Amino acid sequence: MSFQKETLVPLVDDSDHDAKNLYPSDDDFDDEGLADMMPEQRFEARMAERLSVRLLAISDDDEEGYHRELRKSLRLLRVSSSGDLESKPSATALFVDKDFDFITLARRHLWIMILIAVVGLFIVGSVLWWGVRLLGPPYQPAGPYELIERQEGEDFFQYYTFYEGKDSAGSDGYNMYVNMQKAKDIGIVNVTMESDELDVYQFGGETDVQKGNKDEPFVYMLSAPTPEGPRDSIRLEGIRRFNRGLFIIDVRHMPTGCGVWPAFWLTDEANWPVNGEIDIVEGVNYQSEAKTALHSTKGCSMTDIPLGVMTGTWDTAQGIPDAKTGIPDMTLRYARNCFVYDQHQWLNQGCVAVDQQGGTLGGPLNEKGGGVYALEWDPINRHIRSWVFTPHSTVPENLVQAIRTASLPPEDRIDPDPSLWPIPYAYYAIGDETDCPSSHFRHMRLVFNTAFCGSVAGNRYQMDCPKQAKDFPTCNAWVKSDPDEMKDAYWKVRGVYVYERRWERRLTNY
Repeated sequence: MSFQKETLVPLVDDSDHDAKNLYPSDDDFDDEGLADMMPEQRFEARMAERLSVRLLAISDDDEEGYHRELRKSLRLLRVSSSGDLESKPSATALFVDKDFDFITLARRHLWIMILIAVVGLFIVGSVLWWGVRLLGPPYQPAGPYELIERQEGEDFFQYYTFYEGKDSAGSDGYNMYVNMQKAKDIGIVNVTMESDELDVYQFGGETDVQKGNKDEPFVYMLSAPTPEGPRDSIRLEGIRRFNRGLFIIDVRHMPTGCGVWPAFWLTDEANWPVNGEIDIVEGVNYQSEAKTALHSTKGCSMTDIPLGVMTGTWDTAQGIPDAKTGIPDMTLRYARNCFVYDQHQWLNQGCVAVDQQGGTLGGPLNEKGGGVYALEWDPINRHIRSWVFTPHSTVPENLVQAIRTASLPPEDRIDPDPSLWPIPYAYYAIGDETDCPSSHFRHMRLVFNTAFCGSVAGNRYQMDCPKQAKDFPTCNAWVKSDPDEMKDAYWKVRGVYVYERRWERRLTNY
């Protein structure tokens, strides 16, 4: 491989050399030190000396002449090996050329970059546009609901594990949870076949309550006294984890009474409250109104709920002690902040929606033969909604058909469709463009439990149970006495049904 050597020389008028003899001889220098230089170095030194002499000869006020001489001396020639000369300005010349427009160059580069960005965005947009039309909309869980779990009869407990041990430090219930074998041995868990006197699922589309003509399985979960005092109780923890779903429970009796604290809820207790908590059914002492509560980390509130999407109201918070002075703040506020440590709400109160129908929880619910609760957790459609239907004659026809056909093959089932149901009593906005990112609630599992006293029922004992408080100074003392009222502290469940939306390619309309 051969190379051409290019030599750059200034273009001057008084050159003593032709293109093939570009460098002066050593005799041109008076300084003996310059004679030892390479030809290129001697040439540069000579031209620098000449330039200095010419610049000194220019008047101080002749700025134009100064720059003209500088440009003339630093304009270079490209000399090829053949001896041809080709004019080309050097980088140095550009920097000293005051006529060179750096602003124009910068603008030109800016416009080029903008043009590239616009073209890039156009290409990306075109790919997405054609992708949607050729491949379809995004693949997401936005289709009809399909059955994931049917928890009934003897199969009920296969969807859960029995937690064994004391209650959590946060709840601090006066009870001991037992394993499945002990629960069976002491008779606090069983499945019995009974005639369903409130069966709305056996008859051809009729939602009127009718007496059943066949036995159906019912799941019972009770509690039992102990010599030590804390009651033996049940805590079931779901095996499957959920990030969305429609959760339906047909309950015929729920635990109730002074000091009783039952719940059917969703949580990730190992990562609480980071992954959130959703209380579907929760009763405390003698409460008689259904509530749905969300508990989360900071950054989730329900201040942007539109009108007309819920029939219930919000729980309130009043008398919260000031964190610094301890003086109660008597300002009445709605409990719309789901943050468990919000300074204007009770500790771990969360955002709580309350049904206004009345008689939808506890003793009044039991007197009507129970009811059906449904909670829809739907991040794609940006909401969490809750319903309660009691008595069973008020259950909407679509929901009746969905439960009735849950045991049939998939092709014969009726999908539940909440759009055909009445307006829910609770509505929570979650997801994009809301005040609560959907990431606050994830990776949760179902939990059934019955606690006694503890941080909620126990703290409300004096207020909710004034009659019992006359003879028993504390909630624990009352529960330890094993009063007859504890006989009502049991669950009777017809079934739990869990659905999830099918994955489909669909553009979501908000």
